[in-house]
Amino acid sequence: MQIEQLIQAIAIAAIPILFAITLHEAAHGYVARHFGDMTAYQQGRISLNPIRHIDLVGTILLPLLTLWMGGILFGWAKPVPVNFAALNRPKQDMLWVALAGPLANLFMAIFWAALAKLALILPENYFAAPLLGMAQIGIKINIVLMVLNLLPLPPLDGGRMAVSLLPHRQASTLARIEPYGMFILIFLAVSPVLGWILGPPVIGLIQLINSIFGL
Repeated sequence: MQIEQLIQAIAIAAIPILFAITLHEAAHGYVARHFGDMTAYQQGRISLNPIRHIDLVGTILLPLLTLWMGGILFGWAKPVPVNFAALNRPKQDMLWVALAGPLANLFMAIFWAALAKLALILPENYFAAPLLGMAQIGIKINIVLMVLNLLPLPPLDGGRMAVSLLPHRQASTLARIEPYGMFILIFLAVSPVLGWILGPPVIGLIQLINSIFGL
């Protein structure tokens, strides 16, 4: 990708990427507060201000790299701190705290699909094409983040959900993987394996949303 094309891609992708990551993390904090854990609230992390959630590698460098390489666009933010022991029912409530992030991404994908539909029916002007490009990236990044985070690998949301749902013995075994989870994820990301895992559900969900909205 040439430098001019990269700058244009960054300008169009910045807003949907920042909102996808910011709302995902804020949703965790909001639901954690609802179920009794005030940690994220006290640290000011239940916020729509992207600056509070930006991680240099996951929010900036990695999305730029994937945009440049043309691979699956994904990244992450600074995780919202959650003290699961402070939840009203730690094991049960962990499910809803973890699920909040992927659900936020699903709702945002639907929102961007509605904007894409609006861009298609607007008269041709200077705003319609950039809005459509931004909306298409918004759909893609939110579906990728949703599917990625639903993988049953701690510390991803899917791993936390699995720990919540499994019997105590199996949940304890899975939870012990968490210190190594990010190393496993990075290994999968630098190999073709993550693309093999994410590709089919991501493509299928994007096609489903596009068909529902007639995109």
